[in-house]
Amino acid sequence: MLNLLVIRSPAPESAVRFYEKLGLSFEYHRHGGPLHYSAVMNGVVFEIYPLLKGQHTPDTSLRLGFKVGDLDKLINELDAENIILDQQPDHMEWGYTAVVIDPDGRKIELTQKDEI
Repeated sequence: MLNLLVIRSPAPESAVRFYEKLGLSFEYHRHGGPLHYSAVMNGVVFEIYPLLKGQHTPDTSLRLGFKVGDLDKLINELDAENIILDQQPDHMEWGYTAVVIDPDGRKIELTQKDEI
């Protein structure tokens, strides 16, 4: 079972602001490594670290998915922050879903929770 997910960002503070809009709550700390941001969601630790020394771009091949409340409202809020909408909201077999691009270029799938 997944218990830890780490992403690296050239601008961790910007990434944190984006993921906080999705409902995560981060703490800034360190446990044996560099300073980073950490959030816990349903028992999974999600951490945002700065890029490694010598790393110039983040890995954008990772695609993440999050359950959110009111998807249309969130899309409007993200649009106001100039977040790129990659796939318009649509009813899929797994739920009402859209895809946005996070500040580092990763595709983030947003699916509305069954009850809002």
